[in-house]
This record gives sequence, structure tokens and C-alpha cells, in this order.
Amino acid sequence: MRKKSLIYKRIVVKAGTKILTSKSAKLDKKEIQTLVKQIANLIKEDIEVILVSSGAIVEGMNFLGLKSRPNSLPILQAAAAIGQNQLMKIYEHYFQEERIVIAQILLTQNDLSNRKRYLNAKNTLFSLLDKNVVPVINENDTVATDEIKFGDNDNLSALVANLVDADCLVILTDVDGLYCIEKNNKKIKIDIVAKIDSEIEKMAYKSDHCFSIGGMKTKIEAAKIVTSSGIPCIIANGKKVNILTKIAHNEKVGTKFLPIKGKLRDKKKWIAFGSKPKGKIFVDKGAKRALKKMGRSLLSAGIVDVKGKFVYGDVVRVLDEKSNEFARGLTNYSSDELKLIKGQKTNMIEKKLGYKYYDEIIHRDNLVVLG
Repeated sequence: MRKKSLIYKRIVVKAGTKILTSKSAKLDKKEIQTLVKQIANLIKEDIEVILVSSGAIVEGMNFLGLKSRPNSLPILQAAAAIGQNQLMKIYEHYFQEERIVIAQILLTQNDLSNRKRYLNAKNTLFSLLDKNVVPVINENDTVATDEIKFGDNDNLSALVANLVDADCLVILTDVDGLYCIEKNNKKIKIDIVAKIDSEIEKMAYKSDHCFSIGGMKTKIEAAKIVTSSGIPCIIANGKKVNILTKIAHNEKVGTKFLPIKGKLRDKKKWIAFGSKPKGKIFVDKGAKRALKKMGRSLLSAGIVDVKGKFVYGDVVRVLDEKSNEFARGLTNYSSDELKLIKGQKTNMIEKKLGYKYYDEIIHRDNLVVLG
């Protein structure tokens, strides 16, 4: 039976490269063992854990005798292929000591952008959790192209947290959290962030020197994704003793980012963050107000411009006239069709196109307001 002090049933834990590697740029087996023991303790307290783990490329570089991260994409992918195998061997060894079965899952952005594959991944993860198996997830760096340039799993961990409807995303790194740097260069850790605004984002840029590739910037981006979906995020020091247990018991550690709204439905989480937008629809002030304040659908009369190439059913970005994105949704019309009917009243759609599928360009049930 779960203790009353525990507030999370399902946690996604992201372990960064700095947590898993030693000063000699090799996987640190002692640190990995410590992480595994902490996860095992959470499972004993009836908490489901999904682990998103970095470290494959660094380990692969070690096997290839590379002393610095190469710029060549094929070499990076070769390192990932070698390192991922070694990483899973180590995890399997220590999880077996805890009598826990693990499963390797490698994902790319495309796996989550496709709605069918997104749902398949979701069902697979839930099946594994139902069988008390710990999923160990990593970017599929051996085939990824754009994604590998960032060299970080922060955003992936946020998408996974959305995918499994987690109660919390925990990002473990090598500092205690997000710091506010005062004029006298004194650093003060921020305990709670109620909303990620421009000031918080500026702090992330100033903190980047403390991190490996990806940095605090991508961690804040990950926090922004999950908090916008109704999931809290905690950035904490993975080197601290029993950090996961402390988080599970709601102790004051790290920096906690509070959710800014109730949890989104699964489909809307996919629209907002899981899918890859194919184009942009620019709207006027009246349409923006109707979408944000009144919960209305997007109509053709409010559209001022269309960019990109997309078709019916694609996810598109919705921006105001100042190019600020504030929503995403599934479009009922292609980009070519919208160029013909933008700014037109609904009763003019059929006259302009010779047909009409829907009155709404994006129905409110298929639209997510981001901020």
C-alpha cells in the first residue's frame, strides 16, 4: 500500500549524461547502480517509473577511442550504436540485482509525431508498466538526424511524460536546480516556479555553462511542455543521496515547476507537443481573442495569412499578426484551400472552393491554446 506521504503514482525520470558518467568520460557504474537502487525503492513503494537515459554516445566514444565529441553525424551515430548496447548491459546487470525486468525503447520525434505510432508507443509502455517492467528509453540516435544535434533527452522525457500521463517529470542533472544570479554574482536557488516566463528563460541561458550539451535551456523547454499539459516538473541534483525518494515524499529539493493548468486530454497533448506542425496560420486580433478568451473554433474570416504546405488533418501552428504562436490544431483544410478562403465569411467558402467540408477551419475540440 502506498504511503500517504507519497503524492506521485507514475514518474518519468530523466538521467543526464553528467549524472551517469565519470570525470574520465566513461559510464560510471557506481552512479548507475545508485540510480537503479533508488528506482527500485520507488517501485517497492508502488510507484511506476519510466527511465529516460542519456549516456550512450559518451560510452560509444570511449569504445571508439574518441576524446572529444565529433562533429561528424555518422561517427556520432556509430558511437550511439555501440554505446547504447553497453549502457543497456549495465542497466540490466543492476536491475537484475534488484529482481526487476527492464525493456529498451528507442524513439525519435517521428515516432511521436505520427498519431498511430504515438498510440502504439503509449500502449506498449502501459503494457510494460502493467507487467512491472521498467521501460528504459533513449533517443534512437543511430537513425536520428536533426535530433542528435542537440545531444540531449530533455524534450524527449517531456514528451514521454505526456505520453504516459505521468504525475511528475524528474530531470536529474549535476546542479541543485535553477539559479537566480544577482548583480553581485551571488547565486540563489529557486525552489518554486509558478510560471515559466521570459525572466525564467533568461535565467536558463545564464546557467548554461554549468551543463553539458542541451543545458538548462532545454530543461526549461521540457518543463514548459509538461507544465502546459498539467504535469509538474522537478529539476534536481542526481548526485544527492536518495534524491528520488525525497522527491517522491514531497521533500523540498531541486526546483519545482508547477503545472499552469489542468491535465490536457491525450489527443490535445499530442496536438500540442507530440506532433510536428506542418505549417502556420496567422490570425487577426478578433480571432485570437475568440480562440483564447471565448473557447471558439477558428473560422476563415479571422485568417490573415498562411505559410507552409499542409493538407487536411495536419497539425498547424496558429500565430497572431506579430508572429507569436499561441495555439496549435488539426486543420480541416489544406494550405492551398486556405489561401483562397482566408478572410472570407463562412458562407463564402463553397463559392470560393466549389465545395465546403466544414464551417470551422480548426474546430475547438481539435485546438490547443498554448499560452
